[in-house]
Amino acid sequence: MDELLFFYGTECVHCHEMFPLLDQLEKEEHVSVKKIETWHNAKNAALLKTLDTISCGGVPFLFNENTRKAICGAVSYERLKTWALGD
Repeated sequence: MDELLFFYGTECVHCHEMFPLLDQLEKEEHVSVKKIETWHNAKNAALLKTLDTISCGGVPFLFNENTRKAICGAVSYERLKTWALGD
């Protein structure tokens, strides 16, 4: 099953803003979100770099395994939902 990858930093305020939106997305749209911490895990940070083709350069960063598209930064729920569903 394809899923959304959410790269975050433990102390990142903007990342924490996204957690409730991701939980809502999982609940309402039945998508799978894998949360991946990068600030304290070098392997995860390296994975983020390989997927960051949009030059985000940090977190929060989301990657859609289905569409192969990424989104950078804290975004609204509507933008997140549209992106996640591939519209």
